[in-house]
Amino acid sequence: MKGLLSLVKSSRLVVWLVALFMLASCGGEQTTAGNTTAAPEAKTYEWKLITSWPKNFPGLGKGPETFAKYVNEMSNGRLKIKVYGAGEIVPGFEVFDAVSQGSAEMGHSGPYYWKGKAPAAQIFTGVPFGMNAQEMNGWLHYGGGMQLWEELYKPFGLIPFAGGNTGVQMAGWFQKEINSVEDLKGLKMRIPGLGAEILKKVGGVPVSLTGGELFTSLQTGAIDATEWVGPYNDLAFGLYKAAPYYYYFGWHEPGTTLEFMANEKAFNSLPKDLQAIIRVAARAVNQDMLDEYTARNNNALQSLIHEHKVNVRALPDDVLEALHGAALEVLDEQAKADPMFAKVYGSYKKFQTEVAQFHALTEAQLYRSRSK
Repeated sequence: MKGLLSLVKSSRLVVWLVALFMLASCGGEQTTAGNTTAAPEAKTYEWKLITSWPKNFPGLGKGPETFAKYVNEMSNGRLKIKVYGAGEIVPGFEVFDAVSQGSAEMGHSGPYYWKGKAPAAQIFTGVPFGMNAQEMNGWLHYGGGMQLWEELYKPFGLIPFAGGNTGVQMAGWFQKEINSVEDLKGLKMRIPGLGAEILKKVGGVPVSLTGGELFTSLQTGAIDATEWVGPYNDLAFGLYKAAPYYYYFGWHEPGTTLEFMANEKAFNSLPKDLQAIIRVAARAVNQDMLDEYTARNNNALQSLIHEHKVNVRALPDDVLEALHGAALEVLDEQAKADPMFAKVYGSYKKFQTEVAQFHALTEAQLYRSRSK
């Protein structure tokens, strides 16, 4: 009799469990069918991303578009970002203020453009005769650079992210030959950041212009020379039509880091997963842009040389020595004038010294050996 009662009780338990399972299954079907108990749809966001570059410009302009694409795909459309070129919403040199004030949620530009607001921002683009792209990324992501960058931008309500790198640039396009330091005196040259202060130190006249103004300014003689990026971008702008001499190497920008910046309030209003997606997408574009320049620059250089008969020349050693000496003076002066500059440059210089010791045994030896 007891065995029969146990069997009955066990059967009832099984029936109860089966019923519970079926009820749960029915509830799931009702939810997917649009029942009033269904979970609310995830909130979507639409952001503006303004840049300092012409819309869809190769390399520089492609980076923000790729970023927006990555964010849209990884968020499954929950965060949609529309990219605007320079002048579509604000001029290229007003990106920092516009994002800081919340007129746009994000921007893409070069940190050295904001030296009047935060002198130390120039270091995050790169230091003349300093670290290359590989070394810059090491300092930023594993040497404390990003933490200092975030500290610098915090008072402006901005969050920075490394947003691409062009690698070592060219010295630029010149209307006349550069045979000595004397040829730099009085030279009107478009050059931004610390490079501008160094040119001024040796007697040149730095001029501030956006990319879209370069060709006309060089062609009309408003400036005597301009640096931009390198063969890939310089060919796209047709700068070879405006000046006959193309000099190397880009002493002023040995590893030019670009930036994404986000309005802090807008960024903090996002769910954590969307914040992570922005960070990951920026990191991906930071590497992707360097990959693109590495792949495209040589083909563009060959086109400039063989198709357009461009006169490619090296800057004389004594000119580079004079510029290097002036660079050390400018960096020392800026560090004495601004405590934050001194703090950031101290971190940068320490990392450069340490990484240079290893690269002297590896990277430098490789270049020397394979050039034989």
